[in-house]
Parts: sequence; structure tokens; C-alpha cells
Amino acid sequence: MAARLTPALDAPIFAALTPLLGRLPPDRFPRYDELNALATPSVASGGGAPIRFVPPAAASREFSAQYEVRIFETGEVQTRPDNRHDLFNALVWLAFPKTKAVLNGHHYEQIKSRLGERLRGTARDVLTLFDEGGVVVASADAELAALLRGFRWKELFWRRRAEVLRSLRFYVFGHAIYEKALEPYKGVTAKVLIVDAAPELLEAPLEQQLTELDARAADYFSGPQALASTRTLSPLPILGIPGWEPANAREEYYDDAAQFRPGRSGEPAARGA
Repeated sequence: MAARLTPALDAPIFAALTPLLGRLPPDRFPRYDELNALATPSVASGGGAPIRFVPPAAASREFSAQYEVRIFETGEVQTRPDNRHDLFNALVWLAFPKTKAVLNGHHYEQIKSRLGERLRGTARDVLTLFDEGGVVVASADAELAALLRGFRWKELFWRRRAEVLRSLRFYVFGHAIYEKALEPYKGVTAKVLIVDAAPELLEAPLEQQLTELDARAADYFSGPQALASTRTLSPLPILGIPGWEPANAREEYYDDAAQFRPGRSGEPAARGA
């Protein structure tokens, strides 16, 4: 892994990865040994195997299933060299190890229980949606969380902007969102897990916040209700988050109906325990 990643990783969207990025080479992709040196014993697969980042095996039609099974059984996360998508996946394993382990465990169970079936099933669709495009929102204000669940984007992000900055924290989980954030465009949408949080947590050091939110997200996805429907996770147009896009410092930015769409009637949204 020798190529340069990007010079833009100090943007707010990368906040959850900040402790890790500071320990990686600033001018190139990390080598496997450098990534593996960041994996503490607590970073383990759904089956309890210590996580290690390794070169990928030959691709096959069943690669997705083999990929998750291999992680579960051996802890080996196949990671393509000089590949942004795979590097971000590795960094999320390090930043949110408990949640990633729970998702991997569910994938393994679903794969083993549905051998021979052509369709992946709803549970794996939910897992993939969050794994690729999830955001964990820590909320110390129930009203703001309700606005987010209700798709009331302008009221949330503009009229109550100061309250959002004070009482909500947004941490990207999905590695595909990180990849898109390198060249962001209107319409990038994440899937949100809202976690109720005490105000004190939002002012705690970043590592403490991430440890708590990782545990809470893992707890949520450990419950069967989390995998019941792809609609349990509320969508979020991430470029509307204050500070994540320079253009959203203007009120009219939130009048773009193509980006800030109203929700479907009765749309549910996931909430952490």
C-alpha cells in the first residue's frame, strides 16, 4: 500500500477516524503491518478471532459470503492495497470494533442459515446498508432527534442550527460514505442510528465518545428488531449537517428539494437503546 490517499482528511466528516489517521503515514497508504499494529486484542471478529488485515483472495461469485465467513472464522479482513474503500473499512473496524463484530456475526449466521438460497434476505440488506452507509448520531435533545426522524431538514439544520451544534454529534460508520466524502456531491445519503446521550458525553474526549457509542450501536444491532426492515434506519442527507459543506452556511441551501426530500408517511427510524 504505497499510493497517496488524499489531503482532505481533516474535514469534519472524518472526525471518528481522527485518532487513527494521526497514527498513519500522512503521505501514502499504510502497509498491512502498519494497519495491523493498530488492532488491539479487543478488535475481534463476530466469532472472537483477532482481526488482521490481509491481501485479498482471488475473486469468485461467492466472494461476499466467503469474505464475511473468513472474517468470522479467522479474523482475516481481506483488504485491497491502495484502495480507499477497503482502507476505510479497515479503519472503521478499528474505530467501532464492537459494532463491526456484531454485524459480522449476523452476516455469518445469515449466510449459514440460508445456504443455497439465491436471495440475500432482508437481514443482510439491513446489515450492508449500515455497514456501507451508516452514521451514528449521539443526541442529547429529543426534539432535535424527532426533527431528524421527521425529515424536517431546514428546521433542524438551519432554524435550530446552534442547538444542533450543541446537542447532536454525527459520527460516520459506513466506509462507503467515507469514500464518497473524498469527492462529496449533493445527494449523498446515509442511514442513521440515533443514540440518546447525556450532554456530558458530547463534551467528553473523542475516544470516550466513540467507545460509548460503539457499545451502544453494538447493543442495538444485537437485538432482532434491528434487522426486521431496511426502513428502520432513517435517511440523512449528510451535506446538510452544519459545517460538513461550506455552502450550507446559507439558508437557501436547504431549499433544494432534490437533496432535502420530505419523508414517506409513517417512516420509522432506528433509535439506540
